[in-house]
Amino acid sequence: MKLGIDLGGTKIEIIALDDAGRELLRRRVPTPSGNYPATLQAIAALVHDAEAELRQRGSLGIGAPGALSKATGRIKNSNSVALIGQPILQDLESLLQRKIKISNDANCFALSEATDGAAAGEEVVFGVILGTGVGAGIVVNGHVLTGPNGIAGEWGHNPLPWPQAHELPGPQCYCGKQGCIETFLSGTGMAKLYQAETGESLRAEEIVARAEQGDAACEHSLQTYENRLARSLAHVINILDPDVIVLGGGMSNIEQLYTNVPALWGDWVFSDRVDTRLVKNQFGDSSGVRGAAWL
Repeated sequence: MKLGIDLGGTKIEIIALDDAGRELLRRRVPTPSGNYPATLQAIAALVHDAEAELRQRGSLGIGAPGALSKATGRIKNSNSVALIGQPILQDLESLLQRKIKISNDANCFALSEATDGAAAGEEVVFGVILGTGVGAGIVVNGHVLTGPNGIAGEWGHNPLPWPQAHELPGPQCYCGKQGCIETFLSGTGMAKLYQAETGESLRAEEIVARAEQGDAACEHSLQTYENRLARSLAHVINILDPDVIVLGGGMSNIEQLYTNVPALWGDWVFSDRVDTRLVKNQFGDSSGVRGAAWL
């Protein structure tokens, strides 16, 4: 039995999978806000309760925001600030008396989709999260690539490639830089683009819905978003040359991306043709917790 924990800012979810990937159990509880010790106890309780109910012990993987520092073994780069600087792996292994695998949520998403999801069986998979933030994970031959700095796949904090004059220097990012891909391709980025062009404030999903109904201003914002996504993914293809790019997060529900972006990205890919496929995730919001189990 494989247990996976998705540690989010508002909820903690557990899943139990058998060796074939069939779901045996799923539970979720609210994340204790800003309380690290209580978060550890909540995770431990979910694991103990699941194993008691299923009457077997499982391996355990955890998907968490941020990454483990190779220098300190503690969490870094997390938008859940209560976790930053905490030795979560060491604490949970002590609490649960077992070895645990931990990786960031984007890596877990990519692993889920590469194992038995939309990119199952492919050699090199780039799994992208397009939501309130922008992240990604890389899976090669079924294994998550983390790198010596623990940041493999962090494309959201690279600059928007081939920028146009009006895109420079770019919006301020929380990481301290300007013009990061995340500031352009997150749902917030699309909303800010539309507001800058029209003066009207709409959420990204409203912009997409209006574009589908023929609103010219919304369609223009969506086309600009597609162009920026095509440039950003072309940059990834030029470096990684993945077999498949899988999109997740709220922005992955824009169906026309899967046709329009591949039609555009060839202008920037250093090849006579592009065989990389762009696909939508299979497991949606469940990919994070499933990927944690597959760790």
